[in-house]
Amino acid sequence: MQTMKAAIFESYGGPEVLHLAQVPRPVPGPGEALVRVHAVALNGFDLMARQGRYKPNKGRFPHILGGDFAGELVELGAGARTDLIPGARVTAWSILPCGICEQCRNGFPNRCARDYRYLGAHEPGGSAEFIKLPAANLIALPDAVDDLRAAAFPVAYGTAWRMVKRADVRPGETVVINAASSGVSLAAIQICKLAGAHVIATSTADWKLDRVREIGADEVINSADTDMVAEVMARTGKRGVDVVIEHVGGDYLDKSIRCLTRGGRLVTTGGTKSYECTINVSYVFHKELNILGSNSFNKTDLETMIPLLAAGKLDPVIDRVFPLADAAEAHRYLETASQFGKVLLEIGQ
Repeated sequence: MQTMKAAIFESYGGPEVLHLAQVPRPVPGPGEALVRVHAVALNGFDLMARQGRYKPNKGRFPHILGGDFAGELVELGAGARTDLIPGARVTAWSILPCGICEQCRNGFPNRCARDYRYLGAHEPGGSAEFIKLPAANLIALPDAVDDLRAAAFPVAYGTAWRMVKRADVRPGETVVINAASSGVSLAAIQICKLAGAHVIATSTADWKLDRVREIGADEVINSADTDMVAEVMARTGKRGVDVVIEHVGGDYLDKSIRCLTRGGRLVTTGGTKSYECTINVSYVFHKELNILGSNSFNKTDLETMIPLLAAGKLDPVIDRVFPLADAAEAHRYLETASQFGKVLLEIGQ
């Protein structure tokens, strides 16, 4: 049996449960592909899955995290549905829908109602030398996109793209984007600017806000030492903003709702701070607000953005790169929320 190096955990807990180990190298079955991983990006769900905040792997250990990766196609199983050949540089759509439920049949696999899974959470991910996945999920990488940028791209930009699309952000509209130094929010800033919107970005650190301006935010607000709602209302002449892009949860949801103009839209894709949110519903019905959910993204969303990525019109921000052996340290660093952009692991071959 061939083996490979992988960052695994065998019980839920803090970063210390992660360690480097030799595990069996996956073998592609019918319709599957084997990819040699060059780089993998960390996401918020990696931390939550490792902590046991939610348990998509249902306690099956050891487990390998990492839904975002870039690498080289090595092998294809029988009947693999792809035009790519071994040696191709690839990334992938990390979602594994059932493909047969009503939502999947109607073109919404991100809403899969029967068996919605994704790599790194429900199935072994890319924090390893090799990853196995459906060949149909592979996405070819252009030469202009290096492995680190490619690994930092799918989840952050796919999530942000779908949020901006769900909120129907239009030219000339004003958008508030919270937690502006996160991968999803940085992607959303770039996408909203491409859509012609005016962007107000919020964060809890002035140095992060300085950098957010550099990547395109028109205005910034320090939400730690400023009343975010009062500041937004003051800057918009008490009108409020057209759209809020939100994934923090907790008390940020109510604050964000209060920032909206009449008929405004809030789109949310998570709760990195907390899923428990209390809102004043009177703002929702008095202002006829639209509260929208956005769940992950589809393969088409990623494929649509690839030319923009290759042209540099979308440009993932990379904060730090750790070796695979330092996966625990990378998780520890990400939990401090001191990063600006994506944290990655580079896989030495």
